[in-house]
Amino acid sequence: MELKGKLATAINDQITMEIEASVVYRQLAIEMDVQDLPGISGWFLAQSGEELEHAQKFTDHMTDRSAAPKIAAITAPNVTINSVLEAFEASLAHEQKVSESIRNLYRLAQQEGDIDSIPLLNWFIEEQLEEEATVGEIIGRVKLIGGDGNGLLRLDAELGSRKESGE
Repeated sequence: MELKGKLATAINDQITMEIEASVVYRQLAIEMDVQDLPGISGWFLAQSGEELEHAQKFTDHMTDRSAAPKIAAITAPNVTINSVLEAFEASLAHEQKVSESIRNLYRLAQQEGDIDSIPLLNWFIEEQLEEEATVGEIIGRVKLIGGDGNGLLRLDAELGSRKESGE
């Protein structure tokens, strides 16, 4: 079934949002690198790559259904981070924004009777629940660490052990 109309436009917008999310994560990685936390920086870089994979999933869905994805203008992130906690809070806020956008896509797919998009959107809903839970857990740990440098370095090492996106 050809993908067209409001849902095609909304999925196209989602592709741009996923790419913007990748840029936000890349900026957060830079911020953490500046603070000499290469493990946390690497974690954010892996997240950046994962967001590009998400954009590709939506792109593939569109092209498989004879739609022509177009990336809109990418807005540069306005990210000012003074602490690890602020970095992860910014991450969570962005994930929540993406989650709501995907829920809106799901609602639109239901309204338009586009059952072919539902499996993809179900995958993304589960993925977003996992993303928010992971970042929420990290925020909890950062709060527990407080100002303890040893704890922060341990978290940095742990998050730096992530090898690939999604791991």
